[in-house]
Amino acid sequence: MSSIIKVNTVQDTDGNNIINENADVITVGAAGDTVAVAGNVVKTNAVQAADAGNLISQSGTTITLGASGDTINVASGATLVGGGIEWQSSIVTAATHTASAGQGLWLDTSSNAITLTLPASPSVGDQIIFTDYARNWGTNAVTLSLNGEKFQGNTSPNPIYDTAGESVDIVYSGSTKGWIPNSDGSVANETPQSITCDFLVIAGGGGGGFDRGGGGGAGGYRASFNSEQSGGGGSSESSLTLNGGNQYTVTIGGAGAGSSSANQGSEGGDSSLSGPDITTITSTGGGGGGKGNSSNGLSGGSGGGGGFASGNGASGTSNQGFAGGDSTTSSPNRGGGGGGAGEVGNADGISYGGDGVASTISGSSVTRAGGGGGDYDPSQISNGGDGGGGNGGGEGFAATAGTTNTGSGGGGGSGGGGSPTNNGFAGGSGVVILRIPTSAYSGTTTGSPTVTTSGSSTIITFNGDGSYTA
Repeated sequence: MSSIIKVNTVQDTDGNNIINENADVITVGAAGDTVAVAGNVVKTNAVQAADAGNLISQSGTTITLGASGDTINVASGATLVGGGIEWQSSIVTAATHTASAGQGLWLDTSSNAITLTLPASPSVGDQIIFTDYARNWGTNAVTLSLNGEKFQGNTSPNPIYDTAGESVDIVYSGSTKGWIPNSDGSVANETPQSITCDFLVIAGGGGGGFDRGGGGGAGGYRASFNSEQSGGGGSSESSLTLNGGNQYTVTIGGAGAGSSSANQGSEGGDSSLSGPDITTITSTGGGGGGKGNSSNGLSGGSGGGGGFASGNGASGTSNQGFAGGDSTTSSPNRGGGGGGAGEVGNADGISYGGDGVASTISGSSVTRAGGGGGDYDPSQISNGGDGGGGNGGGEGFAATAGTTNTGSGGGGGSGGGGSPTNNGFAGGSGVVILRIPTSAYSGTTTGSPTVTTSGSSTIITFNGDGSYTA
């Protein structure tokens, strides 16, 4: 049988209260007493102030300090560890966003720039941190809208953060200087990832020769994608490994000029892809076509065709392009076809430019780097090599240029009709195409390349000089 003692007050031998109950309030000890807890443990779900407002409360595993409307002060000389900034779980991707004091924000500008509006009526000590989530601020920047406040003492212009990997920590100092950055530097990428990159690098095509001239040779053609061949019958090359954070420079070879005087056409410019951790990929510019009066073509990525009569076609570069064709040695007056990436000049007949090579690196099959057709007196025909080779002139008919950004050769000038029909025409400028996994695409480029996707890959097409940062 249990025993129960019922009292309202328990006192010590001196008559002082140890425990006292008054209605629903139980008081332990009396004024001036020190209450010691055995084991230094007090278990409760809430600690309240005299006005019954919670100082500390617990619900499940969540512990709340203070109540709504409270101001929590940290004593002078004390340090609050783990407080101050509350990092947001949602990634900011919208074009506009308003920040609140005490927030840490992840800003992802992969798809668009972001304008971040700072809080209205901030208090001294308010702090905000915002960070480049995907290291894309260098492509799409973050602009701060000051919301009527100052930044470093000025109301304009709006600050812009445009460095990849940047993290910015700002604190409000008061109305005189407003928001002031504690730090705003870029953060090094300490975990760079390597990615596989396929390439197609085509140099500029050579120009056609003057007056019964040979066709210009196509620019050198080097490829790695999908086991597709390089120029000159060469095998597909090995893919490249690019390392995150490194910049890779693209140079596009210019078109070789056609000859407008008694000269051979000019060679096309070299195209290249270079970087700090790869062996530079260089494709050699196409050779110029020989001029009339038995001038030989010029060697190059693919060789230029010989000029009438008895001009010899020039050699191509191993694993980049084929040789140009020889001219006829007697009437009718016909210059040799320029070599193409896929076959020699004259392969399809005297004066025909060699065909180019097809590639699917861009997502569909495209043929590029055809050789320029040689002069085909006395008529005009379409004798430029497949893939953009310019047509040779015919008596009284002008030649045509190689197609831009295909690296094709220009057509050789005709043997009659005077200028401009006997001028050789320019080759086509080169091109560089990179193909990488979309999941690894950084979005950081210069030179305004065209960026498309195909399946799980991103294709970056450079029609002019530029760069890509992995």
